[in-house]
Amino acid sequence: MDKTAPFENLHSREYQGHKKKVHSVAWNCSGTKVASGSADQTARIWHIEPHGHSSSSLPCLVMVKDIELKGHNDSVDQLCWDPKHADLIATASGDKTVCLWDARSGKCTQQAELSDENINITYKPDGTQIAVGNRDDELTILDVRKFKAIHKQKFSYEVNEMAWCMTGDRFFLTTGNGTVEVLAYPSLQPVDTLVAHTAGCYCIAIDPLGRYFAVGSADSLVSLWDISQMLCVRTFTKLEWPVRTVSFNYTGEYIASASEDSFTDISNVQTGRSVHQIPCRAATNSVEWNPKYNLLAYAGDDKNKYQADEGVFRIFGFESA
Repeated sequence: MDKTAPFENLHSREYQGHKKKVHSVAWNCSGTKVASGSADQTARIWHIEPHGHSSSSLPCLVMVKDIELKGHNDSVDQLCWDPKHADLIATASGDKTVCLWDARSGKCTQQAELSDENINITYKPDGTQIAVGNRDDELTILDVRKFKAIHKQKFSYEVNEMAWCMTGDRFFLTTGNGTVEVLAYPSLQPVDTLVAHTAGCYCIAIDPLGRYFAVGSADSLVSLWDISQMLCVRTFTKLEWPVRTVSFNYTGEYIASASEDSFTDISNVQTGRSVHQIPCRAATNSVEWNPKYNLLAYAGDDKNKYQADEGVFRIFGFESA
């Protein structure tokens, strides 16, 4: 493990508010709010404010308040923030609906009813459209202003997480076949099939600098792909269980990945070497870096001593007191 990393003396803080396990965590575009989506049918918005500065480049962050988003009738499986608006967030639920919320009021401003249980959701980088994937392997593209479906496509194979490239003209689908399907956008015509892994591809993340994307697989590997050449440039090999979640930090220097392993791995993107491991007590469902600082939100299947869901998420990156 590379010992030169800036993470050695940092620790995590725990935030509790849900009654059941947390499936998804995400930061807003300004890095001041983090959202958590849970099996308890709610999402929560946690407002964080910088309060002075610590000795490092990190601000001393204070959690000011949290707001509960209530309205779904089933688990909130994934959520994502509007990339251009720090107070708009979309949630995908097992109740077949997608909701758009105002994080200031906690009110649902738009709702779309789709055809099956929704499990994946992502925004187009310009904030104009949302892609939603469901358990029936159907992709729906929603126009954000009208909140209506402008495209639906059913696939004959298992479709997992999806993402647009930074320019918005290519769309990536991770599949149960171990491939990444590259589609032109907005036509959604196939452009390429990348044979990425020997087992199903579960998750995908786009480097904020637009150079790479990373894919996490059931084969316990994370592959790093050069977007301009569509070639795999390296793999990250620290995890031993199927990779559930990946995220690049704001500089594109580090990548976090997690699974059912007892840690979340942070590796250097250029060298492929692991630079830090955050201990975890249970399988991790979601990791996401703050867009401004080296703060990593992560959440999983944590249980208390009575074996009930703890309903917590954590943020790693704070200096020890």
